[in-house]
Amino acid sequence: MKKIVLFASVHLVFICSILAQEHNVSPLSIKEIMKGDDFIGHLPNNPFWSSDSETIYFNWNPNRATSDSLYGYNLKSTEIYQLDFDAEYQLASPNVIYNAHRTKKLYQKGGDIFLADLKINKTIRITNTKEIETNPHFTSGEAQVAYQKGDNLFLWDIGTGSTFQLTYFTDEKEDSEEKRSTKDEWLYNDQLGLFQVLKERKAKADEQKKLMKRTERFGPYTIYKDGKSISNLRISPNGDYVTYVLEKKVTNKGTLIPNYVTASGYTENENVRPKVGNEHSILELMIFDITKRKVFPVKLDNLEGLDYIPDFTKDYPDKLYKNENRIGFINGPIWSSDGKNAILDIRSNDHKDRWIVLLNAVEGTISNLNHQHDEAWIAGPGIGGSSSKSLGWLPNDTSVWFMSEKTGYSHLYTVDIVSKKEISLTSGTFEIYDPFISNDKKNWYFTANKIHPGDRQFYSMPLKGGLFTQLTQMTGNNEVILSPDERIMAILYSYSNKPTELFVQANPQKSKTVSIAKQVTNSTTPQFQNYSWRVPEIITFKAEDGAQVYARLYQPDLAVKNKAAIVFVHGAGYLQNVHKWWSSYFREYMFHNFLVDNGYTVIDVDYRGSAGYGAAWRTGIYRHMGGKDLSDQVDGVNYLIQNYGIDKDKIGIYGGSYGGFITLMGLFNAPDTFKAGAALRSVGDWAAYSHGYTSRILNTPATDSLAYRRSSPIYHAEGLKGDLLILHGMIDDNVHFQDMVRLSQRLIELGKDNWEIAVYPLERHGFVEPSSWTDEYSRIYKLFQKSLVNKPVPK
Repeated sequence: MKKIVLFASVHLVFICSILAQEHNVSPLSIKEIMKGDDFIGHLPNNPFWSSDSETIYFNWNPNRATSDSLYGYNLKSTEIYQLDFDAEYQLASPNVIYNAHRTKKLYQKGGDIFLADLKINKTIRITNTKEIETNPHFTSGEAQVAYQKGDNLFLWDIGTGSTFQLTYFTDEKEDSEEKRSTKDEWLYNDQLGLFQVLKERKAKADEQKKLMKRTERFGPYTIYKDGKSISNLRISPNGDYVTYVLEKKVTNKGTLIPNYVTASGYTENENVRPKVGNEHSILELMIFDITKRKVFPVKLDNLEGLDYIPDFTKDYPDKLYKNENRIGFINGPIWSSDGKNAILDIRSNDHKDRWIVLLNAVEGTISNLNHQHDEAWIAGPGIGGSSSKSLGWLPNDTSVWFMSEKTGYSHLYTVDIVSKKEISLTSGTFEIYDPFISNDKKNWYFTANKIHPGDRQFYSMPLKGGLFTQLTQMTGNNEVILSPDERIMAILYSYSNKPTELFVQANPQKSKTVSIAKQVTNSTTPQFQNYSWRVPEIITFKAEDGAQVYARLYQPDLAVKNKAAIVFVHGAGYLQNVHKWWSSYFREYMFHNFLVDNGYTVIDVDYRGSAGYGAAWRTGIYRHMGGKDLSDQVDGVNYLIQNYGIDKDKIGIYGGSYGGFITLMGLFNAPDTFKAGAALRSVGDWAAYSHGYTSRILNTPATDSLAYRRSSPIYHAEGLKGDLLILHGMIDDNVHFQDMVRLSQRLIELGKDNWEIAVYPLERHGFVEPSSWTDEYSRIYKLFQKSLVNKPVPK
């Protein structure tokens, strides 16, 4: 009897497999494309150069091993070879600090500090310890190397090889008297008055402490932290000042995530990030004057607009707004090469202000150089991040360069530290990315989307501004890593239907001739190459407010067209997916090809809030996520209905993370537009998301509850009409599974029965297992087949 049942089960699976293929005319299968890199090929990444500019190193995995390995490509031999562990270990780290003449470089590797002398091709290992040393930099006129171990700063003398500990940070105040109550203080003094021996012993102890104090100037200087944390520890180039940031941290309650499927067999809880609305830490920039052996704070109370009250508070006339400590981030000091001047990059904790200021290290004061303000939030390329590479000094050491969205797009500016005169070096309706100054100090290098929002090329420009020289020519994305001598460009290049490969090309700025980029790697697999991958058409349509919206469009052949359309919504909010390079959403891109083979039209919109289109586009979602970012999707659907023969009753929508959020808002707030939607790892309530992301866009729930109510799907769930599929990892530590549990309860209480939820017990926010990806997208395809074209797909 058991054998008969087993045979029947196998037979049923076989029939279901045939039936499923009847509803898939594509040569692609969901199971194969959801293997990701194993189907596409493992692509090269993280390239860096050898010191002699002859070899480019990169991570790669052409043999589909367990993980990537390090490979090298030699320009002379044109050979690619894999490095073994010993050879890789001997290489310098790609993250290096050069001296002024680029004859020496510092780097950290394996927790130790190294100094490479490029003139004599010799590397010295400065530290070799079990502890971790970090943050190497030159000081004392490049005669010494400073580095950090724990909370303390050490100096290594290049000439003598001796090491000196410069600071000693501690919470223990050895010379502090024990705090006593009034009663105990009386008893203490009474004992000293009664007993001469106790009095004499105390006097000797006090004298001994005074004698010990005399020796402190010959050793590390003791600095008391008072329970605060240390960051940004560094020494000035001339060796006169140590600066650091003291942070008094506030403990904000975290969120518990239960993990049900564990090796132990027990449910195990993880304590992860707090919800939005954190109390702010208190930051202080401190200066240690090495010569005077004195510590003092930098005064920041004269920052322009420090007492600003946001405009949104006008919606709450009866609520008192308090933000007495607006300093949220301090980057720097960034010192001029001569060590005479330094700048700070300061951001407010409400994200609405950025200050670039000149530091007077002698007095601990600042003067304003540039103040950037946005009623929504400060961001954009080179502006909103925490990297010190987004601003710096010009070679004259009297002007500072920085990025600003002053004209509506992120561009390059300079400001003179004496006259405070500001100059715009670039301008136009495009963005500048990752600018840096050439070795000879005569030119800028940067990437820009000057030709088209979805095309990024590498350029040079004279130091004082002027005409751009385009150095790359291939349409798509050209991520350039210049060789140390700047003669050769290593390029990670991709196109819409061509995954990233490594190319090399002579730098036209140096050779003064146009050269052709040479492809170094070939990474794609035969199965990937066997399919003719589509180049999506980039279109524009007019939004309801008149804005021009960019979108990717995938169209099926007329012979299979089913008049149904799928809207894909990219994640992250501030991300660009309508472009001419290989998408970070490569599984979705392949799934769109699969859908088009099966008759669907697919549109992928760079909605309001997306990257690449300037400040107004970026902040178009301020205080209302699910507003213009959703109406842009609806306007895209209407454009398809009017121009591409799409049936208005056959519209589906799907996306993950922010895309899942928009999917929910689409089904809840535009239910007559979308008949079905799949919401992956979605935000259901912005009050439950992270502080750093959400407070920029919606302020905080306590200060701007209106923004949260109109932006959170859980408050709009009663609008659901179409079929909803929710998919979520149960140990998602970014968008917590609790979000969808709460939304499920809301849908239950509303009596909605046209929704389902699929959970993935071992997946976080970014899925890892191919089986999970396959299950997820099989369910999405089944939803669209059933709800839009009435073709159920059996399992």
